Amino acid sequence: MRKEIRYIHAIALVIVSLIFLGVRSLPVMKNTFAKDQFVYVERVVDGDTLKLSGGERVRLIGVDTPEVYYSEKLIRDAARTGKDIKSIQALGRKASEFTKRLCSGRRIRLEFDVEKRDRYKRLLAYVYLEDGTFVNARILEEGFGQVMTIPPNVKYAEYFLKLQQEARNNHKGLWGEKDGF
Repeated sequence: MRKEIRYIHAIALVIVSLIFLGVRSLPVMKNTFAKDQFVYVERVVDGDTLKLSGGERVRLIGVDTPEVYYSEKLIRDAARTGKDIKSIQALGRKASEFTKRLCSGRRIRLEFDVEKRDRYKRLLAYVYLEDGTFVNARILEEGFGQVMTIPPNVKYAEYFLKLQQEARNNHKGLWGEKDGF
């Protein structure tokens, strides 16, 4: 009986050791972002997506810009709006250029909401420039995007709707284009 208990203790010790070593060897998240940490924008992927210097992609919460690249979403947007694909892509290039002028080569700070990643593993964030410019809001305010609210990330949803309505009323950005929004 004592031999069996020692055997069970030895097996338990081996299992606990393996678990401990396994947990310690797990990779640490590639990029963790402190509340007031600034990171460098390597490039603007499109009007609502940034690539950071560490390789992470950031999808701007609450903002949707027209697609630049051929995708299922581009096809859905064309069907939904009745616009042809080339027109949507032209608007997408204008939105992308606006975001590039705002963010390319700049340092930004990320603010997270409830969900930190989307199904494509991109970070979901509200983005601020070093001078305090709220990038998500600026894109809507200047008329280069539309509000896209996906719960539970709704912290600024009402504010974003107000900015979009003002841009639309004032024919700013893509709201002022002949084939715009």
